[in-house]
Amino acid sequence: MPTNPENKAAVIATYRHHDKDTGSPEVQVALLTSRITHLTEHFRTHKKDNHSRRGLLKMVALRRKLLDYLKSNNDGAYRKLIGDLGIRR
Repeated sequence: MPTNPENKAAVIATYRHHDKDTGSPEVQVALLTSRITHLTEHFRTHKKDNHSRRGLLKMVALRRKLLDYLKSNNDGAYRKLIGDLGIRR
C-alpha cells in the first residue's frame, strides 16, 4: 500500500534541503524508512505474505545503498539522518 499523501508530504518537508527537493538521499531514505516501518507492521499479522516480503527486502537493500552513498559523500548528514530516523548501524 502506498503511503498516505499527507504523511509523505510531511516526511519530505522534514528532510528536504530546499523547497523543491524531493530526490536528495536524505528524503529518499526517510520515505523508504516510512514504507519499511509500515510493511513491518503488516507482517506482524500476515506472517505468510512472502510476495510482499520480497518487496520489503528490496526496499531495505535500496535504503542501505543510499545510506552507503550518503556516508561516503557527507558523513555528518549520514550520522544526523540515522540518529533522527532511529536506524541502527
